[in-house]
Parts: sequence; structure tokens; C-alpha cells
Amino acid sequence: MSKTDINRANQHQQVAREDLVMFINACLSCTGQREFYGDGYGQRVSIDFLHDYILGNYRLLYTRTLAAGINHFNQAQIILKLLATGKHTPPEHRQEEGALIAAALTALPPQRGWEVLQQLRKRSINNRRSRAIARDYLQQKRDINFDAVKYRSKFRAIASHAHLTLPGELGNFLFGKWKQQVYQTELFETFRQAHYSAQAVYQLPFTVAEGLAAKHGIKREVFLSRIQEQMTLNEKLRFQSSANRTEVEIDINLGRLPLTRLALYILSLPLDTRKQQWDILNQALEKSAAFTLRKSPLKLGRVAAVLDCSYSSSGSAEKHRRPLGVALATHYLLKAASQEYQAFWTASTSDPLLILARRQTDLATPLLDALEWGADLIVLVTDGWENDPPSGASEILRVYRNRLDPKQKTSIIHCNPVYNANDFSLHPLSPTIPTVGLRDAEDLPTMLGFARFAEGSASLAELESYLAERVKQMLSDTAIKTPKPRTDKS
Repeated sequence: MSKTDINRANQHQQVAREDLVMFINACLSCTGQREFYGDGYGQRVSIDFLHDYILGNYRLLYTRTLAAGINHFNQAQIILKLLATGKHTPPEHRQEEGALIAAALTALPPQRGWEVLQQLRKRSINNRRSRAIARDYLQQKRDINFDAVKYRSKFRAIASHAHLTLPGELGNFLFGKWKQQVYQTELFETFRQAHYSAQAVYQLPFTVAEGLAAKHGIKREVFLSRIQEQMTLNEKLRFQSSANRTEVEIDINLGRLPLTRLALYILSLPLDTRKQQWDILNQALEKSAAFTLRKSPLKLGRVAAVLDCSYSSSGSAEKHRRPLGVALATHYLLKAASQEYQAFWTASTSDPLLILARRQTDLATPLLDALEWGADLIVLVTDGWENDPPSGASEILRVYRNRLDPKQKTSIIHCNPVYNANDFSLHPLSPTIPTVGLRDAEDLPTMLGFARFAEGSASLAELESYLAERVKQMLSDTAIKTPKPRTDKS
């Protein structure tokens, strides 16, 4: 091979690595929703174009991105695009692609999994593999009767679209138009009775019971106070504000909340409530951080965090306070994972639990403080837009890397929770440090490992090996966790 051919091959590999890193970063942060600096339409158009580009040029690696720790929104998009273009899958990759699709779909939260299958119908995707995926998804459900009640319309549409054979009374329940007077399956019979009996409403899943409660004219405060045992944790969080308006107290087990979700919940509370319940809330965050580290171990030395609490961290109407919530959750996670730890916020605060999104973005001052403190690792959590002064932190990082720390003894990583639709990437703070997407603080251990690809120090071959190992781990975990279908003898 000539020198010219070698140079071309190297350039091709470099472009491919940059494309894949850009795509994975986008899939870590973008959810197609409005951000502080960008509208929802632009986000959706941008990420959809990026999906099509990577799918068309790097199908195998596009598929393996499902195992890279990306968010649920982009996992769903990848599943749908792969199923819609199955005829383009090389024969040698079909088995792996099908296994990854099935594993990723199973790992999605139930409401998202059912929505993906319903999108198959809306997009007229009805090939043999998509029908098999739908069939297998239903078969691995531990309590298929519960799902048939809670997601009845979606279940019916999917079963019809994929021509599925339904066991037991499922077919009559979904398509029988109430011709069956009595169901042997207890939950189906409860659902039938709830159309006539207000008492039976409280034995149904909350989302099903809510509509029937309105039909029976049950007062909102009575309904919310009696249905709590049937509510999921997310439903309790979602309806707490309406419960407060009706003076109904909803019991929320903070210990069950994921770290970032817990941080967002705490930030939604009034300052007075946060002060009054400080011990409870602080302990809940510490326990959640410890639980996260048990699932994804992370042991660090001397760590400093530069955390953005400027006004732009308030997010948007669709992602209210999300950047600030990620920063607060990251604070607790790094504190629990580090031998020595210090946090530096853009607006000085003595108590992170009382933090508010305010003022302009001054990253230069806390960054200087973090560098002076002498950390082994500095993690910056910010959307990358600084205006007080503009490019202040960027200039500090340039000088520090070029003049004071050319051997990079101090690791510096920028974690960005916000996708920049204009250039299909995350807004970087400085070209001298890597920028990685961070949807949830729980993903930080994975992102610290991914940072070497973002900074360009790893080759395409190393990135491919990294994704292949993640695929192996994902398929192994799914095989262990997937429950056997439960038979209902009733």
C-alpha cells in the first residue's frame, strides 16, 4: 500500500471516529425537546438527520450504539430505524442486530417499549422481523394481563398490526367488545366491573382508574387519596402538585428515586420546604448516590467539580431545571465517589440543596478556584455557554493546558447535559478538553470512560472494541435479568 493510500485510510478512520463520537454524544443528551437555547422542532430535525447519516454510513456501529448507555429517546429511534431498514442488514450481522434490538426494547421502561411498538404501526413497519420482535416482547412480559389493562389501546393496536396469537382470555378482552359477561382472569373481571362499580376502580392501575373515576363522578381529592397504592413512583411525582391543590398528601418514598430524578424533585420544592426537610432530603440524596455507586462502581482521588447554576440551567418548559438537577446530582455522586472533594458553583453557595438557577454564567472564577485547589480530576457540568466574561473559562483552559500542564497531569472533563441542534453536537467549552454528553448523573462512570474517545486520544479500532465489549455486556445482562413469563391459571 502506498503512502497516499495509508494517509487516506487514516483520514477515513479519523472521520469515522469523529462521526461516531459526535453521534454518541448527541444520543446521550438530546431528547428532541426544547432547550434553553433551542426549540423542540430544531432539536428533532437535527437529531433525526444525524441518525440517518450514521445509519447510512456505519450501520453496525449505529446498532452497537444501543449498548453505549444512550438515553431512552434515542434508543427508541435506533430500534425503529433498524426495523424499518432490515433488508439492508448484512447477513453476518443480522443475529447481533436482532439480539440488540430485542435487548434494548426489553430494557426500556414499559411505557416507552409499548410506544415503540405502536410506532411500528403508525410508520407502517410490518416486516417479519418487526412482528417477531413484537411477539417476543409480549412473551417476555412477566404480567401480560396487567399490561393488557394498563396499555389496552396500544396492546390491541400492536396485536392487530403484528397478527399475534393471544393466549387465554386476552383476545376476548382486547377484541371481544364486552361480549364475554364474566372473565376468569381476576384483573380483567375487575376492569369490567369498574365500568359499573365505583369501588372496583381502586383496584385498577392508576392511569386506567383515572378515566373511570371521572366517569363515576368521583371527586378528585377522594380519588387521589384512595388510589395511591396503585400509583407508580413517577405517577406520584407527576400528580403531587394537583394533590397539593386538593390538600391530599401523597406518600413518596424518596429512597426509591433514581439520583437525578430525586435531585429534580428536590429542586421543585419551595425553599422553605427544602430548609425544613433538609436532613431528610440530604440523607435521601446521599443514599441514592451510594446506591448508584454500588451498581456502577467509581473510585476517585482528589476531585473538584465546577457546576453551572446560572439562569440557563433552569432549562425549558419541557425540561424544567434539568441542567441544574444534573449538576446537583453530579455533586452528590462525585462527593460519594471521591477521597477528597470540593464543589465550585458559578454562583457561590454554602448549601447546594438551596441552589437556584440565577445570574449570568461565570465559569472562569470557579474554574480558577478548582485549579488552585489542586485536583487530580476536574469535572465541569455546564451547557458550555459562558458570558461573564465570554470565553473566560475557555481562555483559562487554553493557557493552562499549553503553558502550565502540557503533560495533562490534571484530567479535565466537560460534561454537557444540553444538545446543540445547530451543529449536531454539544457546545464545547474548549478544544483543549473533551466534551461528553450527560443525560443523568448516574451515567457519569460510563462517561468518564468514554471521555478518551471524545478528546481524540483513542483510535477508531479502540472505539469499535469499546462498543463491542458494551454489546457483550448488555446481551449478557439481559439474559440474566429477563424474567420467565408467568403463567396465569385463573
